[in-house]
Formats: sequence, C-alpha cells, structure tokens
Amino acid sequence: MRIPVLVLTSAVLAFGADPALERARDLQDRPALEKLAGSLESAARSAPKDAEAQYRAAIASSYLAEVAIEVRDKPAAKSAADSGIGMAEQAVALQPKNGEYYRVLATLYGQVIPANPMAGLGYGKKAKEAIAKALELSPKSAAVHIAAGVGNYYLPEMFGGGPGLAVKDFNQAIALDEHSADAYLWLGVAQRKLHNNAAARQAFAKSVELNPRRAWAKEQLAKTPAQ
Repeated sequence: MRIPVLVLTSAVLAFGADPALERARDLQDRPALEKLAGSLESAARSAPKDAEAQYRAAIASSYLAEVAIEVRDKPAAKSAADSGIGMAEQAVALQPKNGEYYRVLATLYGQVIPANPMAGLGYGKKAKEAIAKALELSPKSAAVHIAAGVGNYYLPEMFGGGPGLAVKDFNQAIALDEHSADAYLWLGVAQRKLHNNAAARQAFAKSVELNPRRAWAKEQLAKTPAQ
C-alpha cells in the first residue's frame, strides 16, 4: 500500500507569509533556507509556550524539506522534516483548534516518507489524521484543500485516492483562493498524471504567472508536452 505523501508547499500562512522564506523556497535557495530555519528554530526553542514561534519554525523546516524533495535529495528532506515535526506538534498542543497548525503538521509527517518508505505506514496514518482535523477546523482554507489534494494524489485509487479526486481538491482550493499559485501548480501535476497535458500546461502557466519566481513550477511547465 502506498501512503499519501504530503509534500505540498506551505505558501499560505495563517499569520502572514515570511517574504524571505518564500523567496528562498521559490528560488530553491537551500543555504538561505537553512539559515532562516536555524534562526527560527532557535527562536522557537527560546519560547516553548509561544505557538506562533513553533509554527513559524515548523513552516521553515517544511519549506526546506519541500525544496530538498524538489531537487531529489530525500535524506535532506527527511532531516528537515524531522526537525520540524516536534515544533509543529508543540504548536498543535498549545492551540489545538488551529487548522493551519494541523496542516503544517500533516505536511511534515508526509515529507519524512520519501526517504524512509518503511516509516510510511505510521507517518502516513498520522498525516491523514492531521489533514482530516485541518479540514474539520478550517474548511474554507485553500491551503488545507491543497494539502488534502496532495494526499489524495499519492494515495492509489484502490485505497480511495487518485489524481482524479486530487483535481477536485485543487479546484476547490482555487475556488477559495483564485490567486493561489500552489493550487494551480498541483492541479497541473494531477492533470498531467491523468494524461491531460494541455490542461496541465494551462495550470502550470497560470501558476508561473501568479508566482514567476517559483523554479519548480517553471520546471514542471517546461517538461510537460503540449499534447
């Protein structure tokens, strides 16, 4: 059984995106991300009762893991995700009614799996539970619906997932936030999996239009055939 891997972007932040983090993520600037993640982790450790500090540090770790996955460095992705999980769990413990915190926690659980498939069963289950809680608490969050879509994308149809279901999740995210470059990016990924290359290219192009810095989106557009 393949376990859904939540490797999605964390671009929509409940407390406002950090421009430096987003820029480093978009440009796949790993040294900058490592520096920012280290600084935010130190701040979180200095304020263990500050949920927002834990959350911001967890976001930074998730960005770092995300970029590592994009450049196919699975061990680095696992290391970054492992660093963020404890802080995300602490954020959830401090504010258990915050759906965004559960979304980030689900993302980090999923980002561990590519480097360690044997951990997939346990972390996959945790990721599904966390994203279900995020949907319960924040049903109007585009980012949460993207996370659900990524999970469904990686979950085989025989187990209730598949790219067709993921397309619905990404379209729901777009309905909630028509300016979400990440929703269009993942919509393109799912459409390409369904062999809808024209629709995939249209989605990738829209993602690049909305966020021209995003290196991974431009890569996906370039490698997708016209038909």
